[in-house]
Amino acid sequence: MSELYTARAPGRVNLIGEHTDYNGGMVLPAALTVGLEATLMPRADTTVAVSSNGYDAPAIRNLADDAVGDWADPCVGAIREANALGLLKGGATIDIVSTIPEGSGLSSSAALIVAVLKAAREAVVEGPGDIEIAIAARRVENNYMGVPCGIMDQMAVALATPGTAMALDTKAMAYGVVPLPANHEMVVVHSGLTRKLTDGRYAARKEECDAAKRHFGTEDLCLLDLATVEASDLDEVPKKRALHCLTENARVHAAIAALDGGHIERFGQAMNASHASMRDLFEMSLPEIDALVASAVELGAVGARLTGGGFGGCIVACVEKDLREEWLEALLSRHPRARFIDAVGG
Repeated sequence: MSELYTARAPGRVNLIGEHTDYNGGMVLPAALTVGLEATLMPRADTTVAVSSNGYDAPAIRNLADDAVGDWADPCVGAIREANALGLLKGGATIDIVSTIPEGSGLSSSAALIVAVLKAAREAVVEGPGDIEIAIAARRVENNYMGVPCGIMDQMAVALATPGTAMALDTKAMAYGVVPLPANHEMVVVHSGLTRKLTDGRYAARKEECDAAKRHFGTEDLCLLDLATVEASDLDEVPKKRALHCLTENARVHAAIAALDGGHIERFGQAMNASHASMRDLFEMSLPEIDALVASAVELGAVGARLTGGGFGGCIVACVEKDLREEWLEALLSRHPRARFIDAVGG
């Protein structure tokens, strides 16, 4: 009987820095306590059999299968990648136990791919490092699943440390650790609206960013000069996307400095400004999420914003630890579809 190999990956919440990771910018994700565990048994044939606590019936697929929009696509892509890396020589039977809500914007697909790749890595004496695993996981999403995502999610779930945030420079692939505040929590609340990165709207935003890149002759929208973009004759929509990217990148730097200096009010201001930019310039929010963010701040959060790829999913709010329970009760009573997911702090 083949050996069993197990690995875990956390969900992640992005505190600030949305859609900057494929535009040469900074991001600030943090690992959550919710996550998933993958147990893998290598197979000699080319079958990929996947069971999960989130689905009633197992998925029986083949390594030769292309992505079909099925919940098991990340597993098939991960096993294909594991074969390409020399970690496996065939299919696998995989069991998934997850506490990450699907479609929440908390990187469930990235966590699934990373966990499967890390489990496959256990099958060899010497395998790729965590950064290489993250890069491989991104290849699965980009090349197999057709999601034009950046590297943030994969790096965060492959390397992030609980209780800290990861200040990740996606252009240089360099990162540092930023302690989360001791007296505040980053509270993740699901809006009740689910989303899929494969539904086309994420790809549309990527294409609009690409149009701005062609106009300015750069891959790094986040590093452009504000006055240059504002004065350009670029069409309105791609110009708005570029303005979000470069101002969001500046907000990430400001947020990191605020956390490092213990200036929690400044951090909250950066979160609030980030949400306004996602709503008005990147146009990735929804009225229900705007209302949830507004209520979060009205009820006492230092700052709040949509987190994730957009068009649904979760918000993240910075709330004093001592006030969290009272704040959360008031927020959920005002927004019955919303639900608490997790909270992380220093």
